[in-house]
Amino acid sequence: MAGIPSLPGLTLFSSLPSAPPPHEPTPTSSPSTPIPIPKYPPPKSRTLRTNNPPKPPNPALKTFHHRSKYYKPVKDGVISSNGERAVVIGDSGVSYHLPGAPFEFQYSYSETPKVKPIAIREPAFLPFAPPTMPRPWTGKAPLKSSKKKIPLFDSFNPPPPGTKGVKLVQLPGPFPLGQHPKEGKSREEILGEPLKNWEIRMLVKPHLSHNRQVNLGRDGLTHNMLELIHSHWKRQRVCKVRCKGVPTVDMDNICHHIEEKTGGKIIHRVGGVLYLFRGRNYNYRTRPQYPVMLWKPAAPVYPKLIQEAPEGLTKKEANVLRMKGKNLLPICKLAKNGVYISLVNDVRHAFEGSILVKIDCTGMHESDYKKLGAKLKELVPCVLLSFDNEQILMWRGKDWKSIISDDRSAPLPSRASSNDSLGSPGESLENSDLLHGNHHTIKTSPKMKLLWEHAIDSNKALLLDEIGLAPDDLLEKVEEFERISQATEHSYPAFITSSEDVSSPDDSPKSQDHTEANYNSDDDVGREEDLFDNADPLVPLGSLPVDIIAKKLSSE
Repeated sequence: MAGIPSLPGLTLFSSLPSAPPPHEPTPTSSPSTPIPIPKYPPPKSRTLRTNNPPKPPNPALKTFHHRSKYYKPVKDGVISSNGERAVVIGDSGVSYHLPGAPFEFQYSYSETPKVKPIAIREPAFLPFAPPTMPRPWTGKAPLKSSKKKIPLFDSFNPPPPGTKGVKLVQLPGPFPLGQHPKEGKSREEILGEPLKNWEIRMLVKPHLSHNRQVNLGRDGLTHNMLELIHSHWKRQRVCKVRCKGVPTVDMDNICHHIEEKTGGKIIHRVGGVLYLFRGRNYNYRTRPQYPVMLWKPAAPVYPKLIQEAPEGLTKKEANVLRMKGKNLLPICKLAKNGVYISLVNDVRHAFEGSILVKIDCTGMHESDYKKLGAKLKELVPCVLLSFDNEQILMWRGKDWKSIISDDRSAPLPSRASSNDSLGSPGESLENSDLLHGNHHTIKTSPKMKLLWEHAIDSNKALLLDEIGLAPDDLLEKVEEFERISQATEHSYPAFITSSEDVSSPDDSPKSQDHTEANYNSDDDVGREEDLFDNADPLVPLGSLPVDIIAKKLSSE
């Protein structure tokens, strides 16, 4: 191997060639032609027929954006009309008048401010379908006719039991013995005779845990909700309405408008839940039919709620109150979509101890707590100062009157002698004034007064007419009263349920009146089962074994 480099003509590392080899031309392939663009014939010009010119678009079908800068001042009266169809500005805000309608339609019947609007945010058009359309406009093509033949039934002609393919349709009524359904036109004729207590319990009990209901929210009783309630009445006698949000501040207002617009009767009310009875002689086919609103009209412009110098204050005084309100603790914090039944009474009681009251509305929509402030301004009444930091700050005003001074007051008991007094010398002087005819009174809150009255009525408290009693005599009175109260407390009548409906002698036709509200007040907020706690007594008083024991104790 050592002799390999010495061989002639052999180089292990040959140098690169000085000139590159000649480049041989390679055959070039012609590029493929792209896909030719198709050439279509020019469109033919459409000739318009001069005999049938195009109709202008209906302004009712044109949508307007709610955030537009449209602003038009308005005055009372008709602001837009198309024949007998008109948009009217009045005491109830913006209303719509249609020919043959029983009343002027509104978007919301219960949440319309009492202040007249000063301007509108969109052109004044009726939100209903135009009368030239052959069917109600839904924005879609008409559906094809169904091949299924679904039997239709109303409340006067319910389906026979066991019919397939038909939803539950309740029988008409209930009717007193020997009576039948009658065709009625007025509200009194449709409602029929007032319901008895056992009939109310029978109608309400299936709906206590029922989720088929109408939800009433921040807009209150809207126009389309009327047709929704009638659709519930089509198959059941009672419609359950659950109210939440701002309208629950004034439940009496909601109940009034629901009964007035629907023609029904509220037979039971617990908190924000209402049970609306359709009437004994209700017929779905002869019900009043209302046109459906196709869109929500823009809310008009109302005067400002917050003023720099509110009524009774100067601008400087109002600013001082606003600065004090920043460090003020709120009396409560309102939850979103809650039930605010006791809010008005809470604000009134808070004004007894402070001239300013604040409510925390963190998390609520801006329009909600502004509507809430407007309602409190009318119901309490009070003066609104600010809505800063999602909180309502109110001042009670210069014309504020205490609600405690109007309550009944009780005189202080007089002492038999100065030796029996256990209080301070100042108290003994006041008691000596009572002996000379100077009567002092004690002011109590309305809630405390109701508690005392309830305790006295249920024999859990006793008013002593004889004030000057010795300690032994007073102890005997207390022991005797304790026996009576225990016997009374354990002698409540038993409630027996049976398949047959038993009517009590108190269930007379005069027990109710459709002209007056028959539901509970706002203060009676409790369980829904409280309706059955007031059942008619079926067992006479004094027939239980504990009553015999109580008689023996009292005789001893």
